Amino acid sequence: MPGWFPLGGELTSGVPDRKEGYYFGAELPPDERPMHGPNLWPQHPAGLRDAVTEWMTAMTDLGQQLLRSMAQGLGLPAEFFEHNLTAAPTPLFRIFRYPPHPAGDAATWGVGEHTDYGLLTLLATDGTPGLEVHSYGEWIAAPADADLVICNLGDMLDRVTAGRYRSNPHRVRNHAGADRYSLPFFMDPGWDAIVQPIEFPDQWRVPLDQQARWDKANLREISGTYGAWLSAKVAKVFPDLATDTGLPVR
Repeated sequence: MPGWFPLGGELTSGVPDRKEGYYFGAELPPDERPMHGPNLWPQHPAGLRDAVTEWMTAMTDLGQQLLRSMAQGLGLPAEFFEHNLTAAPTPLFRIFRYPPHPAGDAATWGVGEHTDYGLLTLLATDGTPGLEVHSYGEWIAAPADADLVICNLGDMLDRVTAGRYRSNPHRVRNHAGADRYSLPFFMDPGWDAIVQPIEFPDQWRVPLDQQARWDKANLREISGTYGAWLSAKVAKVFPDLATDTGLPVR
């Protein structure tokens, strides 16, 4: 699903976000599957295609490296994720612009509370503050440093590890008085991958946190392919696109 969307064109929990952006995926030949095919590259600025392609390659490599470390932390072979879920990952990259938030507006968000859909999100920014992460009952401002790459954990990592790695809720509101630019890269399972919980030889109790989640989803009861899960999520944030393309809605 490559291309640009306007300010307010993406929804979170049915509410328009105060951001605009551009979506990029893997550069692929034409394909009937959603979110597959060639990207729609703008003519300007010059060099954008090369810069995006190089960044996506670097972030894919970094994502695989992080997943190898996480696998080892779980007592699994380092290549567990690469062999089972990310041999042919679904990489998605977005360029977001968050305009300054209206003074006195405490009701809307650049993007409201949510968790990411896949395994890992690797986030670079221009250093403008605005990202908040929910942790142990409170919202914490994430470090605003253009030299950092922030790692969010996604729903599929939560599911496959039975909650040992938790997907972290986060949100954005830009009070900086100037545009905020955000560059999230999503390291997701392969489109046709079936994400099943790992069977660990311990007494860990799987969290049943459906009622506490922002979307009331039960990550323990997901079925089908990752592509089906992602398509249904995208259909909710872009309902007009879902209508035009026939994306399924769960």
